[in-house]
Amino acid sequence: MSETGNIYKDFNAVYNMVKKKKSRMTTLDFETAFKYPFNRPKGMLNVLWLLLPIFGWFALVGYKIRIIKEFSSGKFKQLPIVKFGDDFVLGLFMFLKAIPFMLVFGMFLGVIYSISPVLKNFVEISFGLLVIPMLSINFMNKQTVASFFEFEVIAPVFNNVGDYLIAVLKEIAMAIAFLLMWIILVGVPAGLFTKNIFLADFYKRNVKKK
Repeated sequence: MSETGNIYKDFNAVYNMVKKKKSRMTTLDFETAFKYPFNRPKGMLNVLWLLLPIFGWFALVGYKIRIIKEFSSGKFKQLPIVKFGDDFVLGLFMFLKAIPFMLVFGMFLGVIYSISPVLKNFVEISFGLLVIPMLSINFMNKQTVASFFEFEVIAPVFNNVGDYLIAVLKEIAMAIAFLLMWIILVGVPAGLFTKNIFLADFYKRNVKKK
């Protein structure tokens, strides 16, 4: 009986490992991403916290960070419930933790600008497209100052350029789709709460898998 139990336990462990690996390799489809904010429609009302200066803004920052963390873990079921106090604290401290990177990046662009304004624009666009997204998602997952400087997370972008560009194109298509829905208002929160959903999925499959 004990031997049978051990065999079952080993089989179950292997099954869960394979299942987890398969889940990480599955690419998020556009339909699932598009439906995400509508699976819990009242969750989109959280966008109204934008009307509360400072406190509401930081709470939304913390809320968005929790959403990105869920995306990075393959959770696309529905918008989570706002925990105002916790989200405010998270948003505030993550903002403070991001300051060192913003200062370093700002000084870096300043140096590039002193060399060539045109080069500065090129570097800013390149970093905004290929570097900042993965660093930001890594930062939101690990929530440490150092994680914003872990440039090794950029390697998968260049090792999987096609996959990454598809994720970017999906992000653009999603943004356009929700922009066209602005007239019925839901397009604003839907776009806000699904931003970077495909890039977070890319992070899950190509960075977090390690």
